[in-house]
Amino acid sequence: MRKIFFKRAKYFPWIANASLYGCLFAGGDFVHQCMAHRDEIDWKHTRNVAIVAFSFHGNFNYFWLRALERRFPGKSASMIFRKLLLDQSFASPLATSVFYTGVSFLEGKDDVFEDWRKKFFNTYKTGLMYWPFMQFLNFVLMPLYLRTAFMGCSAFAWATFLCLSQQSGDGTAAMALVVLMSPKKKLQAQEASEEK
Repeated sequence: MRKIFFKRAKYFPWIANASLYGCLFAGGDFVHQCMAHRDEIDWKHTRNVAIVAFSFHGNFNYFWLRALERRFPGKSASMIFRKLLLDQSFASPLATSVFYTGVSFLEGKDDVFEDWRKKFFNTYKTGLMYWPFMQFLNFVLMPLYLRTAFMGCSAFAWATFLCLSQQSGDGTAAMALVVLMSPKKKLQAQEASEEK
């Protein structure tokens, strides 16, 4: 299976990378819902996450990583630093913003910017603890045609965190750990506060 993917990724890199990225991102939402011990999976939310991931994240990251490599070719320390700096100062805030507003839009919320206003800065700061390390590995170890796929694998864990933050967190790693350690209690507390 792995050999087939690598072969297809060489011949059809855009389709293979963007598709894998979108599937892994949607899988992150599914895992979040399973970890939250929900009685029923909200397939509409998973669909909305998949639409945002397929339509924006997978495509954006595919072309973004290629643009970075064209502008800053190679694996020297200065080139990798420049790529990391640009990735964290431009791509990361954009991707986080599109996730929160895109999913809110697809869910039909009245204020699509509400989650973004409440959670963006916390999520961005949390991402600064995760993405620079993952992108460093990506830029150093991966050939260009597999970088979006590697990023998609990294985004699987990140999507789980984002979906948790979007549905029941505040964008911080601490809240994610609280929810993961005692999901039933957190969900019960959240439902009780919503009823009041």
